[in-house]
Amino acid sequence: MKEKIQVFKMKNRKGYAAICCSHLTEGKTPQLARDRMEKALRRKRKRKA
Repeated sequence: MKEKIQVFKMKNRKGYAAICCSHLTEGKTPQLARDRMEKALRRKRKRKA
């Protein structure tokens, strides 16, 4: 199942945030925030298995 990752610019901080499945990650660029979210989701799946 493919989750939808939403990336947005944070107003009160430098950088971007990604949110998905009740997880939040931050990064300096939109791509970095997305990459960190994908890594967090892999850890979540690995822990469940």
